Amino acid sequence: MSQTLAREDIESLLRWYVDQGIDEAIGEAAINRFAAPPPQALPLPALPPAPVAPTPIRPLPAAPAPPRGPVPIESPQLVEDARALAQRCNNVEELEAAVRAFEGCALKRTAKNTVFADGVPGSPVMIVGEAPGADEDRLGKPFVGVSGQLMDRMFEAIGMSRERDLYITNILFWRPPGNRTPTVAEQAVCMAFTRRHIELARPKVLVLAGGTAAKSVLDTTEGIMRLRGKWASLGLDDGRAVPTLPTFHPAYLLRTPASKRQSWLDLLSLDRKLRELGIR
Repeated sequence: MSQTLAREDIESLLRWYVDQGIDEAIGEAAINRFAAPPPQALPLPALPPAPVAPTPIRPLPAAPAPPRGPVPIESPQLVEDARALAQRCNNVEELEAAVRAFEGCALKRTAKNTVFADGVPGSPVMIVGEAPGADEDRLGKPFVGVSGQLMDRMFEAIGMSRERDLYITNILFWRPPGNRTPTVAEQAVCMAFTRRHIELARPKVLVLAGGTAAKSVLDTTEGIMRLRGKWASLGLDDGRAVPTLPTFHPAYLLRTPASKRQSWLDLLSLDRKLRELGIR
């Protein structure tokens, strides 16, 4: 049988391709899809890598020493530093110099003045308030604004004055911006100095003006409404105990005049305590 196709057969085959949609050739030579693939050569095994001389191990450079800058403001180490600094002070004058030189409280950066104390050191009554206000920050003395003037009149009513028998300070020595409530960290740093301040001033009686001062000095979570008018005993690191009377802050009395009656009762209680101690 002849393998040569007749022209008619080729034309017939092409027409069939066209009818089936096969109208384009993709190669010049026909490919037998049923033929077995040619054998492929196996890959040669990889040769082992040539030995490489080991790289000598160089010692790591020593880490640079940390800079001896200021301790972060919120660090508890600042409280320990303040406490150690305060303990090295032997009198009120040394403590005041230490407070004025201290840079560990962020409030100092925004305050105009360090407000340490006013009155007579060694007086029988020491008043501890909360924080300086705008007038105190401007003048550098505690309780010199409107609330301080009210406090002066209140103590004059029982025969006492800051020029003769009162010593006045705050738990904070710098005004918080906008008179905001001081943070726990700010109170903790300043309280390290304040406790030593009380020890060196050696008052016979301590008066705490305001809730922040009462809670910080007495280390309690109770509010001033519960603490007010109730005598407590403040134990100091030198072994002494000081009779302590929490009372309202004069600024609160300016906002709430009805509470002046309770503050007057506190002053009468203070007067009785001083007489019991033989001070008056």
